[in-house]
Amino acid sequence: MSTVDREPDVTAGKGRAAATAPSEFAITTPTPDPDQDAVAASGVTPFQRTVRRGLASSPTYMLGVLVVLCVIFSVLSPHSFPTVANIRNLIVGTSIFLVMATGMTYVMVAAGFDLSIGSVLVFAGICAVKTMSWVGGQGYWTALAGLVAALVGGLAWGLFNGFCVTRLRVPALITTLGTLGAALGVANLMTKGNDISVSQNAMISLQIDYQLGLPWIVWIALVVVLIGGAVLRFTRFGRHTYIIGSNDEAARRAGINVNRHLLKLYAISGLLAGLAGMMSIVRFSDTTIGSHAQDALTVITGVILGGTSLYGGYGTILGTVIGIFIPTVLQNGLVIQNVQPFWQDVAVGFILIGAVYIDQLKRRARDKA
Repeated sequence: MSTVDREPDVTAGKGRAAATAPSEFAITTPTPDPDQDAVAASGVTPFQRTVRRGLASSPTYMLGVLVVLCVIFSVLSPHSFPTVANIRNLIVGTSIFLVMATGMTYVMVAAGFDLSIGSVLVFAGICAVKTMSWVGGQGYWTALAGLVAALVGGLAWGLFNGFCVTRLRVPALITTLGTLGAALGVANLMTKGNDISVSQNAMISLQIDYQLGLPWIVWIALVVVLIGGAVLRFTRFGRHTYIIGSNDEAARRAGINVNRHLLKLYAISGLLAGLAGMMSIVRFSDTTIGSHAQDALTVITGVILGGTSLYGGYGTILGTVIGIFIPTVLQNGLVIQNVQPFWQDVAVGFILIGAVYIDQLKRRARDKA
């Protein structure tokens, strides 16, 4: 007796599929989120968690330290420190450091380092003065030519640093330590070790022309900080910077061109050091060759105090803004107290050591978590 092959019951399969497949018009019940349940059970809203996290962050602590310093110096020198003139002078002086610190934050978030910014500032300032002298004239076009020369000079050293770090594989510490001496040496060769004064009318106008009670260099620094903070926080370029600082090998596997990105970061640091050089010329009307030996120490201290990790992966421009005011306020207050400049360097140096130690403690806590 032969068997009859039966075709499979397709309609039954369709019925089962129709019964199991969700319809686009079907009403589905959302799956409960365990995290949301935990938050609801604890009675803490996401906004409250954000506030608590912010209050526990390094910038918040450093803001408290900054306030305490200001109170102490105001009590010690009530007729000198809290005056409008001194506060304006403090903000103007800090604005130059802020521009360099913005570039330094980018480099350090990517686990890099740049010790050469003070020397690059001097070199860029001399390039600006030499260019304005060569162009001649007293107008703003001459000042603009000086600005371009300063930016190009700073960018050139930044690209050189990036090339040595990414292509020649020379550690960033050694590279920038070398260019610290090289840039300053070239600057001294260009001027034979002598400062050059600037008597250009447009530069003097920029120095004495105040907007809303502050000179132009302060508003330039504010623009740099706002743009730098927005790019680091909200753009893909900023996200790649954080990824490289956290794990450069993972960044390479994710398709990020790490070497090219690092080259851009060092170029930004050099470019902003060049801009700071031009700002220094505007403020002092002089190249001030011997006055920037401790700039890198001050900037790095402020950036680390602001929460940027020495090992990369963490940091914000807002934290840098708060952190950079701590060494500058400290130096300003000690000057008013007639403390010798040598003690100022001692204080900033020990603050840097303490900031790095705190950064190590936070890093160990993150690793354990």
